[in-house]
Amino acid sequence: MSHNREKTFNPLLRFAWLSIGAAAATILLKGAAYLLTNSVGLLSDALESFVNLIGALMMMIMLTIAAQPPDEQHSYGHDKAEYFASGVEGILVLAAAVGIIFSAAERLAAPSPIDRVGVGLLISTAASAVNLVVARILLQASQRFQSIALEADSKHLMTDVWTSVGVIGGVAAVALTGWQILDPIIAILVALNILRTGWDLLRRTISGLMDTTLPQEEIETIEVILNTYKAQGVLYHALRTRQAGRRRFVSMHILAPGEWTIQQGHHLLEDIESKIRSAIPGIIVFTHIEPLEDEASWQDTGLDEINIQEKPWLDN
Repeated sequence: MSHNREKTFNPLLRFAWLSIGAAAATILLKGAAYLLTNSVGLLSDALESFVNLIGALMMMIMLTIAAQPPDEQHSYGHDKAEYFASGVEGILVLAAAVGIIFSAAERLAAPSPIDRVGVGLLISTAASAVNLVVARILLQASQRFQSIALEADSKHLMTDVWTSVGVIGGVAAVALTGWQILDPIIAILVALNILRTGWDLLRRTISGLMDTTLPQEEIETIEVILNTYKAQGVLYHALRTRQAGRRRFVSMHILAPGEWTIQQGHHLLEDIESKIRSAIPGIIVFTHIEPLEDEASWQDTGLDEINIQEKPWLDN
């Protein structure tokens, strides 16, 4: 048995447009700050905002694809498209970090003075404030809609905020001490932080594409619900879960007394599925009922139900 999918979610596109607008605004602000100050740290900050823009555009495209309903070629929907957005953004983040390190290394070899520090810091602070507000909005939206694409973009923007704080601190330190070398050093530290964020995005993307299980707390919620039926002589096994973007899937075998009628079994499964969907909104539930007393019901408890007869390549 299974539960029909709910309709997809076009409303997420407005958050993609918000991210695009924020990225464009911060590019202009941070670019102006760099031109005024000649700070490689501020340049690194502006480059990351450019990556934000590309990531936001990619996110919008993938959210549009993910919102498409299931079709004959994609009967489970298009939700995994979100992982392509987070994966591309992760790669762009890593590329930007490498570029920042090279730029900073050149400035380390030939330090140059920073100009108009006050104006540059003011502009950069304004850009960081824009990113902070947008990041918080995207994070709340990602939690509401269970969207990894929005979550990835939110975390990227928050990293941009913190790295901007570091850059602003570096520029201020140069202005106070006169040590020009602090500017490229701060830029390198910023790049290392960006590398960490990029790797985290790629790791989560790969994990999602590999159909990892649901979080442990959600699995425990499902188990608690299933265990409430033990008093009726109902057991379960072969519990499997996976997630694809905001979609969550769970399947299980329900073992009920053999003397039950088909109608009793049907009502049992409907009740189980309803309770699981209520506890974990949006989850897709697949159930399969088996007679408790039949030995064959206990032969498919493993994760892989394919038997040796279905694996001709193992005959030799």
